[in-house]
Amino acid sequence: MSLVEVEVAKPLPPSLWAATAEPAVVTPPLDNSTVVDVAIVGAGYTGLSTALHLAEQGLRVCVIDANEPGWGASGRNGGQVIPGLKYDPDELIRRYGPRDGNALVQMAGGAADTVFDLVARHGIRCDATRAGWIQPTHSHKLLKTLYARAGQWEARGAPVELLDRAQVSKRLGTDAFVGGWVDRRAGSVQPLSYARGLARAAQAAGAQIHGGTRAAGIERGANGWRIRTAHGPVIESKQVLLATNGYTDGLWPRLAQSVIAANSFIVATKPLADDVGATILAGGEVASDSRRLLLYFRKDADGRLLMGGRGPFREPRNAADWAHLERAAQLMFPQLRGTEYEFRWAGRIAITRNFLPHVHMPAKGMTIALGYNGRGIAMATTLGKHLAAYLGGAAKGLPLPPTPIEPVPLHALQRFYISAGVAWYALLDALS
Repeated sequence: MSLVEVEVAKPLPPSLWAATAEPAVVTPPLDNSTVVDVAIVGAGYTGLSTALHLAEQGLRVCVIDANEPGWGASGRNGGQVIPGLKYDPDELIRRYGPRDGNALVQMAGGAADTVFDLVARHGIRCDATRAGWIQPTHSHKLLKTLYARAGQWEARGAPVELLDRAQVSKRLGTDAFVGGWVDRRAGSVQPLSYARGLARAAQAAGAQIHGGTRAAGIERGANGWRIRTAHGPVIESKQVLLATNGYTDGLWPRLAQSVIAANSFIVATKPLADDVGATILAGGEVASDSRRLLLYFRKDADGRLLMGGRGPFREPRNAADWAHLERAAQLMFPQLRGTEYEFRWAGRIAITRNFLPHVHMPAKGMTIALGYNGRGIAMATTLGKHLAAYLGGAAKGLPLPPTPIEPVPLHALQRFYISAGVAWYALLDALS
């Protein structure tokens, strides 16, 4: 499947969330062929974090992107920095065994640390806050599951707190939930500002970053690999990292068919009046509920309420495509009545069959990382750090074991999968 076939979004119009971000990074198209140690395709969180950490090791790094740093979902998400993965620590250890499982738990548990450490170390201006993540539930049946999840992380040293109905209502500002828990390792960033900050830090460390430079083909070359760009220049490199996630095309065989590319939609109100804003997430936490079709929400630095969730598979066409999120916000927070919405945006995430990130090494010197299933800020950043250690020779392996590329069966029917899955999960959520 090509990029055209998955309906790639057009460049962000200025009326969207980019309006509140730090200025774009200067990343001119690659104008001459070059030779580097590592070439990276994709200037999202994975590619930028890897490039930064490689450049800090003194390696020659070149990052190319068809658009600009943060153009994809790295600049168009809800800004929540949450550690962990879909599966709880005990389940990860059961799946991967004690050695690999514990390494993966440690990486996932420390993922938010990596983000906030980079923000502090490089002075990235992205409205970073670290007040914690609340996961509430609307279901008494699921409350024990959330408490058990919190207990597993607490046993590993994480600062967590259990919440009953009254406590979660006070923290969130809504009576929609019966309880939940807080993970204080988490926080938030302005996502596009963070991506641009990573790009600036990578450039300062010596990495080349070139926007407007689409990779048209990859083949074996004299120095290991040869990347042909759509407008002519060629990159010769010893190693290549493909980091295109939800915007993966046909550059590497079967890779696009190994993930389902789905849109994540977000709306943002105008800055809330003080008396209303004080009633919602007064402690500055971020939140996402326990439903299979979850909703996630937080307030930004200017006091807007952001509400996110799934939306149409196709690219959005008009404000009606976000209406379901505005209705959800009104139902959850009746005090929003009459509030206007200022921004609406969407980014394409990559969903894997097992809901875990994937690393592939299909050939010597070729590494692929993708599939963050909606937790890309923390996981992509920290995986980039580990990828850099491995590609640079400082580490012998990765906390996330590489796997073969396995296409999703009947991938061409992915729109049907998602539509059917949305209906099924909505029913399960209602029944629970």
